[in-house]
Amino acid sequence: MLKRKDYKFWFCTGSQDLYGEECLAHVAEHSRIIVDKLNESGILPYEIVLKPTMITNEVIRKTFNEANMDENCAGVITWMHTFSPAKSWILGLQEYRKPLLHLHTQFNVEIPYDTIDMDFMNENQSAHGGREYGHVFTRLGIERKVVVGHWSDENVQKKIASWMRTAVGVVESSHVRVMRVADNMRNVAVTEGDKVEAQIKFGWEVDAYPVNEVVEAVNAVSESDVKALTDEYYDTYNILLEGRDPEEFRRHVAVQAQIEIGFERFLEENNYQAIVTHFGDLGGLKQLPGLAMQRLMQKGYGFGAEGDWKTAAMVRIMKIMTEGMKDAKGTSFMEDYTYNLVPGKEGILQSHMLEVCPTIADGPISIKVKPLSMGDREDPARLVFTSKTGPAVATSLIDLGDRFRLIINDVNCKKTEKEMPNLPVATAFWTPEPNLQTGAEAWILCGGAHHTAFSYDLTSEQMGDWAAAMGIEAVYIDRDTTIRGLKNELRWNEIAFRK
Repeated sequence: MLKRKDYKFWFCTGSQDLYGEECLAHVAEHSRIIVDKLNESGILPYEIVLKPTMITNEVIRKTFNEANMDENCAGVITWMHTFSPAKSWILGLQEYRKPLLHLHTQFNVEIPYDTIDMDFMNENQSAHGGREYGHVFTRLGIERKVVVGHWSDENVQKKIASWMRTAVGVVESSHVRVMRVADNMRNVAVTEGDKVEAQIKFGWEVDAYPVNEVVEAVNAVSESDVKALTDEYYDTYNILLEGRDPEEFRRHVAVQAQIEIGFERFLEENNYQAIVTHFGDLGGLKQLPGLAMQRLMQKGYGFGAEGDWKTAAMVRIMKIMTEGMKDAKGTSFMEDYTYNLVPGKEGILQSHMLEVCPTIADGPISIKVKPLSMGDREDPARLVFTSKTGPAVATSLIDLGDRFRLIINDVNCKKTEKEMPNLPVATAFWTPEPNLQTGAEAWILCGGAHHTAFSYDLTSEQMGDWAAAMGIEAVYIDRDTTIRGLKNELRWNEIAFRK
């Protein structure tokens, strides 16, 4: 099981010594109160740590470089309490390498009409200092997130919390290592890509292993360990024999238990957080990894099929971003399969041959053992369920040759009109925004893949912020999308990203 890291975020307040020691004392006290209240809110997923007030070039530069070096620091939140001359921030910002949020707030909610004087004006000029600070970011061309509003407002706190999750996804990206078992599915374009450029851009390490090297780890799993995990499967899931002999059924399930243990040990020993398999190269494996991959995704590993390392890495990042989220509905690898084109009931049936993460399941989860025409191995065991309903986001990271593009589609998941008793796989059914016709056409025009990294728990804004922090193109398909507008956007992006 992958462990959540104890990340923290630093809070840095900008000011200057022009207004005297009393003013600076107020600035420090106000900052402390804000940080304490934000941490006490119960809304933020990570702790904020207060840093001394930033009043000189030296202090700013030193603090940002310390943030760079601190492995537990996932980002910095900055607030300009007074006017803080922005030239003092230039060197620090140029050397800073982690996500940054500009909280454009002030200590007080309301102008104190009856008592306001110039001392108050000088001390509380976030409207002034924030604009000066924002200007230098734009001048430097540095990406940052801006949140505007009073720090005590719940909506503001939720925006900070949302950005924190994106920031962790950005920081963790440089720690993602993808293990590819064999290579890409032959002659398939979209699962390919430039792995060197991906490591430069995202920090991902993508390594290939001969399948039989991993098979050795699978074969080394003891019978007692296999039995214990198989027993856990039987205690956790519904067993659907559907006429198969119970002992023969259990033997097939035990193969997946052995694969899960062996693959997970290999991943842990070699420090990988995502895995890619390919049904065309199974070596000594008795079955295509199905239930085993579903369980590994549930434990936090990224997954991609047919050699799709980009989607595997994105699934891992999106799982990191949702870690510890209360009432999370799930994140998974997914694939577009077939349409329902009945007017008023349009949607896309989503699934894969076997590998859909059970975190998205709604209701009971069952184990089935069914033949699989691909892979030329014995009938694999898999978890079968239907997904939850509600809004979600589907993303596709593609390599256009000269740049990466992240396509972000808001979708609405719903139940199919009827059950599908003969379909032995986990499924989701969704309608893309703004509707099936426009959404599908837009996806195709953008070059989107048939594989997606999908989540109920993240928003298009969070995924767009992640793309912006990575310096790549993001294209949104949502309720406001029109084909005419999208085509113009793609043309503008073509020019902007080829400068």
